[in-house]
Amino acid sequence: MRQDFDDLLTKGRAGEKRAVARLISTIEQGGEESRSLLTQLWPHTGQARIFGITGPPGAGKSTLTNALTKCWRASGLRVGIIAVDPTSPFTGGAILGDRVRMGDLTLDKGVFIRSMGTRGQLGGLSPASAGAVHVLDACGYDLILLETVGVGQSEVAVMETADLVLVLNVPGLGDDVQAIKAGILEIGDLFAVNKADRPGADRTANELRAMLELGEEEKRSLPVLLVSASQGTGIEELCAALDAQYQYLDESGELAKRRSLRLRSELLTLVREGIEQHLLQPLLDSPTFQQSLQQFQARKESPYLWAAEFVTQIKIGGSGCELHES
Repeated sequence: MRQDFDDLLTKGRAGEKRAVARLISTIEQGGEESRSLLTQLWPHTGQARIFGITGPPGAGKSTLTNALTKCWRASGLRVGIIAVDPTSPFTGGAILGDRVRMGDLTLDKGVFIRSMGTRGQLGGLSPASAGAVHVLDACGYDLILLETVGVGQSEVAVMETADLVLVLNVPGLGDDVQAIKAGILEIGDLFAVNKADRPGADRTANELRAMLELGEEEKRSLPVLLVSASQGTGIEELCAALDAQYQYLDESGELAKRRSLRLRSELLTLVREGIEQHLLQPLLDSPTFQQSLQQFQARKESPYLWAAEFVTQIKIGGSGCELHES
């Protein structure tokens, strides 16, 4: 197995897209193979820049991602794109709308595009997004773009995966307070108003600037750029602004701080998943637990007291099953 992974990694670093796709598929399947692969990949990660692109549905995220990628490719950078799509309720797979809008990039050997389904996950990203980022990083992609499914009030997980976040908006969305409610002002490192050729674009940009002025002090100087991804206007300026913001985060020490917090969050997630798989799931599947559920539903026992006693048993070195055996 290790030799297979080594061969795939070598081919992936050489630009063979099929090898990269197989590595990401292994991550998505989870289990022991996924953990083994990520362990092998880890020493090769930490070099890529990771930019998140988020915004409301219909803001033109895919079209902008397409335009930005072409700009960076002109500089010779290898670009990996993870486009998170809504999960199909029928097949369970991703609805590949993003792949359609970025179809002209598929023949570029220096660009890899992967659509991933949310699979019901809130936060705007797929559960396997972090692992896919590690694969692209290890395979030598200089820049990784994370395009979220679309901002909502809980879809801010991109800030826990990306080095910096570009927040996209468009004129004519209606209630501008939604930008504050969704939390996108807090997660953004750079802001852009797409479809700048439409009426109201200047007004939208000015309203964003005004809202930033009311926010945290470090957000007040953040630029709000006007672009039109479909027309290709303002793209080079946006590329330069993103590069400059990344350099600022690196030189100020903020980038290292964010990556440390990201690693901590990923580690906690791994621990929680291990605890759930090896400790909680066998307990939850047991007949005695089903009996306890019936007691809870009949209001004869308290689930709150049960949970507290379960944690106490774990603290003193038990498995938690003692609650059912007593």
